[in-house]
Amino acid sequence: MIIRSKAPLRLGLAGGGSDVSPYSDIYGGLVLNATINLYCFCTIEETDDNLICIDAYDANTHENLPLSERLEIDEHAPLVKGVYNRIVKDFGLKPCSFKITTYNDAPAGSGLGTSSGMVVCILKAFVEWLNLPLGDYELARLAYEIERIDLGFRGGKQDQYAAAFGGFNYMEFLKDDMVIVNPLKVKRWIIDELEVSMVLYFTGKSRSSDAIISEQMKNTKEKKEDAIEAMHIVKQTAVDMKMALLKGDIDSLADILRISWENKKKQSSHITNPMIDDAMKVAFEHGAKAGKVSGAGGGGFIMFIVEPTKKKEVIDALNKLDGRTMPFSFTDGGVHGWKIYPTDNVASMSYTK
Repeated sequence: MIIRSKAPLRLGLAGGGSDVSPYSDIYGGLVLNATINLYCFCTIEETDDNLICIDAYDANTHENLPLSERLEIDEHAPLVKGVYNRIVKDFGLKPCSFKITTYNDAPAGSGLGTSSGMVVCILKAFVEWLNLPLGDYELARLAYEIERIDLGFRGGKQDQYAAAFGGFNYMEFLKDDMVIVNPLKVKRWIIDELEVSMVLYFTGKSRSSDAIISEQMKNTKEKKEDAIEAMHIVKQTAVDMKMALLKGDIDSLADILRISWENKKKQSSHITNPMIDDAMKVAFEHGAKAGKVSGAGGGGFIMFIVEPTKKKEVIDALNKLDGRTMPFSFTDGGVHGWKIYPTDNVASMSYTK
């Protein structure tokens, strides 16, 4: 039997950072995000060679490990190993041989939630394989615990829930890691107008979000008023952008994105740099109205709101820099998985959301 899963990546439209503890625990967080047609992929194949074979192309890891109830966590495919260990611990999976293959459409450190999306994707493959009783909330919560607690990777909570639910979501982050996901029903013409008004630009440089998130956490713990006030404003932009989005007011959305970016930069000295500033300058000179880095900052993808009639001009100008623009569209569905049962001549298939 072969099991496959697929999880979407996301754009952080507004409120990013307010989902990171301890800010979300003390003040509550609000985030607006949307999934796009870039994905994480996972395949599990049942084998009989008494090995656990890991081909993690996203982590540049290819190794064969002996059967074990716990895999040692190291720099080689820690996401796969973290999920496996938790599945064995929580659901009593008996060690059995299999091959797991993972890859994604965007590089790690791109600001699109690749690591969290991959954890959700791997989990969904195990859920499908073992028929585990996990809904969207339970899947996202377990992915969060694996990545943030078991593996100790710093970050927020929005990415796991975005990958699990899919679509446009307005999320609330409360104390005790409580999360409420409010799916938004956005009219098709508004989505089309937003797509034609946006340019997604990859700077060509991936980055680690650890230093940025550590500084954000430190600002809250040390009660640095300027940084905390800036985060309050960033959180409010999620409220304002939700209203602008539902009305289809792209001009207001651009204004809100601009406010979000100016206050986001106050969270850490690592959020912007000359490379990002140059890309912003070039885009604005050719018709962009606003821009913001998706994710923690420091590199990865920048999203721009542009005048649609000048979109081609903005794209051509950005593509002369070291990075590249990437076509995209918004998607509705969250993570899903399916099984393939090979026979002599035909493969039958079952599918679940």
